[in-house]
Amino acid sequence: MYIYGASGHGRVIIDLIESFEKIHGIFDDNPEKQEILGYPVLGAIPNHFIFKSSLFIAIGDNATRRRIALDLEDRVRFANIIHDSAIFSKRAYLGSGCVVMEGAIVKVNSTLGDQVIVNTGASIDHDCNIGDYVHIAPQATLCGGINVGEGSLIGANAIILPGVQIGKWCTVGAGSIVHQDIPDGHKWIGNKVMPQPVPMVVGK
Repeated sequence: MYIYGASGHGRVIIDLIESFEKIHGIFDDNPEKQEILGYPVLGAIPNHFIFKSSLFIAIGDNATRRRIALDLEDRVRFANIIHDSAIFSKRAYLGSGCVVMEGAIVKVNSTLGDQVIVNTGASIDHDCNIGDYVHIAPQATLCGGINVGEGSLIGANAIILPGVQIGKWCTVGAGSIVHQDIPDGHKWIGNKVMPQPVPMVVGK
């Protein structure tokens, strides 16, 4: 497997896979990144580089992960990673380029889109639909029947109550309790939505 990203999320992914997966190379656009956990960083991906195995984009920022995935989708197959301690229902669906980390739970009839992060100890209950480029942060809890739109961030220890619809490119603050729908591009802090929307990602 190749890894794109040599910062914090990159370290997490290396630590997650190195005991069972050969790491063929690590890329990062930042020329100051020379090494990560003992592995050399090869720099940016050359335009004509031929991938000999799958790639995982180890970047936590949803918009950046989206941009890179769209740039590379015609050149490489994206890897999925599910930690052995995670519980992933045989009746749940997983897109491409996703990671389900230690202790996370994804229940029956739930769907994860492409490039989704389900972080440590997060719980996604039955019949949830998680859009592309979403990040479910550590210990977040999604009850049944929830939709989370493309690019949204669900903060650590947040609780989303059953049936709530969260729009695209929303941010739910850490520890929040979401009890009603959130429109596209809005931020929810505590127990209420903020009055002004945050900027949305548009185009490629």
